[in-house]
Amino acid sequence: MDVFPTQYSTLSSKALNIKLQKSYGLSDTTCRLLIRNVSDTYVIENATEKYIFKIYRDAHRKLEEIKGEVELLSILFEKGAKVANPIPDTDGEVLQVFNAAEGTRYGILFSWAQGSVVYAMNDQQLETVGREMAAIHNITSAIELYHHRQQYSIETVIVNPLRILESAFVELEDDFAYLKQAATEVIERFNQFDGSFSYGYCHFDFMPKNFHFNDAGDITFFDFDFVGKGLLAYDITSFFIHYFLEFTSGKISQQEARDAFGVFVDSYRKVRPLSNEEIAAIPYLGFGFWLFYFGFQCENFDDWSNLFWGPKFMKDRVALIKKWMETAHVLLP
Repeated sequence: MDVFPTQYSTLSSKALNIKLQKSYGLSDTTCRLLIRNVSDTYVIENATEKYIFKIYRDAHRKLEEIKGEVELLSILFEKGAKVANPIPDTDGEVLQVFNAAEGTRYGILFSWAQGSVVYAMNDQQLETVGREMAAIHNITSAIELYHHRQQYSIETVIVNPLRILESAFVELEDDFAYLKQAATEVIERFNQFDGSFSYGYCHFDFMPKNFHFNDAGDITFFDFDFVGKGLLAYDITSFFIHYFLEFTSGKISQQEARDAFGVFVDSYRKVRPLSNEEIAAIPYLGFGFWLFYFGFQCENFDDWSNLFWGPKFMKDRVALIKKWMETAHVLLP
């Protein structure tokens, strides 16, 4: 009997554990699915070792892009950046290949980021984030990867997401009209950015969920799945968005948000220049950030975002973007 076409399979944790034990020379490990999302993430561990194994979806990342992520992380790790690094198997291969139901899928074993997520960071932790993000940018602004990664441009963060979203807003015309109007204004501001903006490979999601602090205060960055080439101020912006969300949810005051972000900026500037123009551009870069991921969620409805996607989510997300456009500038130091 012919196998019916499959769009997105989930590999067995039990079978994956056996496969990885053989490939990496591991013993007495357990394997559990941590999250089924943009990619599938598993935790592999035994009494003394712990790793992350990530399996990519072909619909989301082609082989060339996966190789680009590996190439970048390998460079960062070799140059001393605080990142979770890809680990080769006993044959020296970084990529693991799986003949899944929907076709070929690729996986990578990563070192475990010691520690945990910290949302309410103290000044020392903020200084660490600023210093180490700047160190990463010093590297990513000075290299050109052999393997392709996507570009973050007006086309990819604003124009394409609007095109993707349009059909989903057929009964929410006023909300979509707002997005189009705001996009026009933001694009005008983008076109006014001068040549002083730093450019290179940016993480594009430098929020607290994507780095851990251990008990000694050391940091490890991870989840470079969306890394691409663009303005490095996008990373500054995504970190700032954390404080916007903390403020709008009532967890911190406006002054606390300004002070915390100010500590981060001061630390970053001790390692790498960050212009006042780049700081002032954060509200407009943030609109692109929000719209890019909004479009991504819409485009991936079938695979994972149908768990939350619907008219309420869409209206709430537009309301959040409106709040961002009205509020972001007053939180900047």
